[in-house]
Amino acid sequence: MGAGNGRNCDALAAMEGEGQAVRDGAEVDRETGPAVPPIPSSDLTVDISLPFDQMKPRIIDLCKDLFKKWSSLDESSFSIETISGGITNLLLKVSVREESGDNFILTVRLYGPNTDLVIDRKREMQALPHLSAAGFGAELLGIFGNGMVQSFINARTLSPSDMGDCKIAKKIARHLHKFHQVAIPGSREPQLWNDIFKFLNEAVTIKFDDSGKQARYESISFQEIQAEINELKDLTDLLNAPVVFAHNDLLSGNLMLNDKEGKLYFIDFEYGSYSYRGYDIGNHFNEYAGLDCDYSLYPDKDAQYHFFKNYLEPEKPLEVPDKDLEAIFVETNTYRLASHIYWALWALIQAKVSPIDFDYLCYFFRRYNEYKKQKEACFSLAQNCLLRSSSH
Repeated sequence: MGAGNGRNCDALAAMEGEGQAVRDGAEVDRETGPAVPPIPSSDLTVDISLPFDQMKPRIIDLCKDLFKKWSSLDESSFSIETISGGITNLLLKVSVREESGDNFILTVRLYGPNTDLVIDRKREMQALPHLSAAGFGAELLGIFGNGMVQSFINARTLSPSDMGDCKIAKKIARHLHKFHQVAIPGSREPQLWNDIFKFLNEAVTIKFDDSGKQARYESISFQEIQAEINELKDLTDLLNAPVVFAHNDLLSGNLMLNDKEGKLYFIDFEYGSYSYRGYDIGNHFNEYAGLDCDYSLYPDKDAQYHFFKNYLEPEKPLEVPDKDLEAIFVETNTYRLASHIYWALWALIQAKVSPIDFDYLCYFFRRYNEYKKQKEACFSLAQNCLLRSSSH
C-alpha cells in the first residue's frame, strides 16, 4: 500500500525473509509457541538523525556490545552501508570480517520518529522472537534501545503483478497457512478494531499547517466514518471468523522470492497481531491493486478459490469442502472493507507526521472511496450468507 513507513520499502527485501516453518529443528508447540532462545540485548541507542559518518562508530560500538566475540575487532573490520531510510526504519547493512577471515553480514534497523502512532512496538517485540524461532522473517539476532539486529537474506521483492501469478499465489497461500499456525504467548484477543479506533481517535485531532491540506482534511466526516466502523464491526462479529496471529500487511513489498531456490519469504511484522483470518487474506487481496490503487486487479472468485484451496489444505487442495470455501470467501470479502478503513485512517496520520514525499491525503480518499464503492456488494454477500445459515 503506502509509500515509506516500511510498507513499500524494496530495500527491505535484502534483509528479511521467512525461513522454513521450523528453523534448525526447533519444535513448535501450538499452545505455547516455538521455543525461544535468549536474544542478546543492549541498552545502547543510536540517534537516527545523525549524519552517517557520525552514526558509523556508534553502530560499531553497538555490534561489539551485542556480540562479545567482536569486542576486540578493529573498526576496519566493519563495513557499513545504508539499505534504505523511511518513516518507520533506517536500515543498515553491516559486514564484519571476523578474526578467522570469515565475513558475517547482518542488518541493523533503527526505528524512525513518531512510529508509535501507527506501530505498537511492545507488541512487535513480544511477537518477533517467537516468529523468528518458528522460522518466519529474518532471524532476530539482537535488540537495543531503539532498534534491532537481524540476519541478512537475499531475495527479490515481489511486485503487485507477481501476487496474481497462480504459482506464486499458491506459494503465498501455503506460507500463510503455516504462519497462521504460530502461537504467540499472551492475550489472543483480536486487535483489529482496537487498532482502528486508536487510529480514528488520533486522526480526528490532526491539524495541518498547510491550508490546502487542512481544507481537504476538513471535508472528511469523522462522524460518518465512526458510524461505518460500528456498522461493519457489528456485521463481521456475526461471521465468527477464526482468530489467528495475522501479518496484517501482506503487500508485495513484504513478500520476497528467491527465484533460484523457489523459496518465498514473508517480511516485516510491525503490524502483526492476533486478528481475523479473513482480514489478513482480504487485506492481501486488496494489495493486488498496488500503490496506484487499481482495484480492477482485485482477484476474481476463481483466483480467490485457488488461493483458499491451497491455504486451507496445502497437501490436498482439491479436497476442500465447498462449505469451507464459501465461508472463507464471505469472510475475506467482508473483512476487505475493514482493510480499506484501517489504511485510510493510517494514511491520515501519516499525512501529518511522515517526511516522505507522498500524497497520503489522496491515499486516504482512494481507500475510503473504494470502501464506499464495495460496501453494498460486500454487505449483501455477508448478510445473505448469514440468512442461509440461520434458515438451516
